[in-house]
Amino acid sequence: MLLSAIPVLVLAVLFYFIDLVHLVGPSLILFFILLGIGFRGFDKLKGFTYTMMIFGVVVAAMFYPGPFQEIGGFKLSGLIVPLLQIIMFGMGTSMSLRDFGGVIKMPKGVLIGVLCQFTIMPIIGYTLAKLSGFPPEIAAGLILIGSSPSGMASNVMSFLANANLALSITITAVTTMLAPFITPVLMGLLAGEFVEVNVWGMVLDIIKIVIVPIGAGLLFNRFLGGKAKWLDDAMPLVSMIGIAVIIAIITAAGRDNLLTIGPILIVLVIFHNLSGYTLGYWAGKLFRMDERDCRTIAFEVGMQNAGLASGLAKEMGKIATVGLAAAVFGPFMNITGSILASYWHRKPPKDEEIEK
Repeated sequence: MLLSAIPVLVLAVLFYFIDLVHLVGPSLILFFILLGIGFRGFDKLKGFTYTMMIFGVVVAAMFYPGPFQEIGGFKLSGLIVPLLQIIMFGMGTSMSLRDFGGVIKMPKGVLIGVLCQFTIMPIIGYTLAKLSGFPPEIAAGLILIGSSPSGMASNVMSFLANANLALSITITAVTTMLAPFITPVLMGLLAGEFVEVNVWGMVLDIIKIVIVPIGAGLLFNRFLGGKAKWLDDAMPLVSMIGIAVIIAIITAAGRDNLLTIGPILIVLVIFHNLSGYTLGYWAGKLFRMDERDCRTIAFEVGMQNAGLASGLAKEMGKIATVGLAAAVFGPFMNITGSILASYWHRKPPKDEEIEK
């Protein structure tokens, strides 16, 4: 599969230069599908399979935006919030009240993680928005993704990187529950000069998108956990499909803007993401945290809940502009996070080496 992907990519380039543009899209889509399937055969690459599929979906949405915007008069953007609620319900089913117990067991790590999460990324997002020269609504999207809580992907990366998984889960849980109160305030303070922000409306939106479904998931886990194994098995797949659909819808809606500022937006988003890892890690060092905890803070700060940011952009009625940064941030953070986790996996913390 990997070998066959190479001539397909060559064909895509050839079709572009000989003006057979209508064949470029299908070739690129096939290229990413072949990469994704091929990666499954290698332990070090299989973690990138889903991301390659996402890129395939993005290419499809860029070349054929119509089917991802409206079907039979129904605007597909109306699916974004329900899909996010399903994803958040799945997140809740994988959590329990014990996940919040880390606040008591690891108060220093949780406090530092939460403070870094809601200071470093919003400030970087605001700085990039000011320097980008983007239209105001697109610039505001950089602040929105920076003001969002950490995402579940950070827990996976922390596990792979020999970091403190318990601390990671607790920080994700706490920042998610604090999001209704902190994210709207940050948006009002930092993004208010770019777009009109209804702070109280955003509070209610986050409660609807995050708190209610996660609460329902927690209750399900408490009373029915393990009794519906099919649901436990299905939720990860449903979540991945849901995220792919959301990214496709946003990409199709913002296609024209992406064609104009796409490359610059990608560079700024990657810089935003990498800055989060770097500053999060060294903030942990500054507060004399051990290596495992520093790695955890790095992932918690650098990896955002892009799905929530997309949902908020939809509720603002600006999915094609404010939502673009989130749509780009999500796939790329999974690539950078996987690479960093793989690197750290091969370098166990010094305290673990001493124990061995």
